[in-house]
Amino acid sequence: MFSKSPIAHYQQANTEGDVSDASPHRLILLLMEGTLVAVSIAKVKLAEHDVQARGRAISKAISLIDEGLRPSLDLEQGGEIALHLDALYDYMVRQLFTANLKSSADILDEVHRLMSEIKQAWEAIDPSCQDSPASLVGQASVG
Repeated sequence: MFSKSPIAHYQQANTEGDVSDASPHRLILLLMEGTLVAVSIAKVKLAEHDVQARGRAISKAISLIDEGLRPSLDLEQGGEIALHLDALYDYMVRQLFTANLKSSADILDEVHRLMSEIKQAWEAIDPSCQDSPASLVGQASVG
């Protein structure tokens, strides 16, 4: 699997906030926020024709999804929701690669929209509900 926990990956990504005390639910939100920021930066750098900075921002977004969000899914306990999220994360990563190759603002907008929708749904989840989709987070626990 992946050698880094989502927490270690998030800290390495130099995003804001102290994740050492974050709940698993909050950690997922932070990873999503970091992805949204990286995609937004990539779009700005695309408009500025800064290929290197665009590539770095897209790589950061891909890492946050592939090494942070995807490994946090519990595919065994999460059922169809976790499987669908995993497939959607995979799709977004592939789209980010394509956006970089084709210099496509439209694809970056699509990924941003998809991640925003997932984030809004995640924010609506009450993490204190034992049987909520928040239980899909397996490896994102602190520690």
